[in-house]
Amino acid sequence: MRNGLLAMMVLAVSAGTAAAASIEQALRKLGPEERSHQACIYKGLEVMRRETPLRRADRMTTLVFSRSVLDGTQLTAKGGGVRADGHWYALSFACQLTSDYMQARTFTYKLGPEIPKKDWDKYGLWGN
Repeated sequence: MRNGLLAMMVLAVSAGTAAAASIEQALRKLGPEERSHQACIYKGLEVMRRETPLRRADRMTTLVFSRSVLDGTQLTAKGGGVRADGHWYALSFACQLTSDYMQARTFTYKLGPEIPKKDWDKYGLWGN
């Protein structure tokens, strides 16, 4: 379910509102914690694509180097990652969610160094 939802979310970020309804239906099927991760990924990709170095961001994960923490309606990831132009980068972010975890209200992030391709398998990252 997670990979299929991620693919739909990437499509929705690219296509706009047509796919947004499908995203909402898929999110409702998830538990609150997983829903919060997916909502923040969706918002994060949207925010990052407005930034010059990450215009082609197409994947994000909340968990590369360490687990993210959900505290109330705030998801904080200090060890996440984002892929842009076929390169993975370390990522830390804070994401404020609605009370039902269906949408992220805010997303702030700090981009870290590139993660070497030789380490991708070790961290569960993927290429295509």
